[in-house]
Amino acid sequence: MITLYQFPRAWNIPNPSQFCVKLETYLRMAGIDYQIAETLPLYAPLGKLPFIEDNGLKLADSRMIIRYLQHHYGDSLDEHLSTEQKAIALAWQRLLEEHLYWVCMYSRWQYGAKNWQINKQAIFQGLSQPMMDIVAAFYRLRIRGQMRGHGIGRLPAADIFELGRCDVAAISAALHGKAFLLGDRPSSVDTSAFGVLINLLACPVSSPVKDYALTQSALVDYCRRIQERYFPELGEPTFGE
Repeated sequence: MITLYQFPRAWNIPNPSQFCVKLETYLRMAGIDYQIAETLPLYAPLGKLPFIEDNGLKLADSRMIIRYLQHHYGDSLDEHLSTEQKAIALAWQRLLEEHLYWVCMYSRWQYGAKNWQINKQAIFQGLSQPMMDIVAAFYRLRIRGQMRGHGIGRLPAADIFELGRCDVAAISAALHGKAFLLGDRPSSVDTSAFGVLINLLACPVSSPVKDYALTQSALVDYCRRIQERYFPELGEPTFGE
């Protein structure tokens, strides 16, 4: 059986990590059996979570893991997509994981002392003091450097959030009248979208992007629908706190 290594659950959502949510949602949507092992990034092969172990093989990076799962366990989620739909899915994935994700990371890791404390307690809850503060401070500096390397961390907060609002508006428009991003059936891009959006809408971290996203009923309904369908044991997510 596959072992999924990820952060502990928090905030009544599948995980405080967007990519851990993505991968666990993929496993559930694809009907692949797995078990969870809670851990921290310092124990991961690439220093990041999630990663999996399957028959003694350890694999990291959610993109590479999903490619592996599609090859070894079948591609049931995307086999119904046309070539054009697969191209559109890739474009949405890039927007979600390479842009809106970083806006959300800024909100949690750099935007205000309260947001940082909420984030720190969720991510590093398995560590006792003073180790929690030491490890959290190290990763905060590391992620700040990653945001600056990406480019978004060099902008004023108002500009970062305006870019995020544009992303959210585009996703909301794409979901209007549809159950999933590409129609009535879920596909692997929905695992990316759910991972980012549930962590934007239903984690107790505030930001102007979250305030705007909460006004978009298509996004709220989308996250509620996926969590209730694929994570029924968690109940309905709490939005707006």
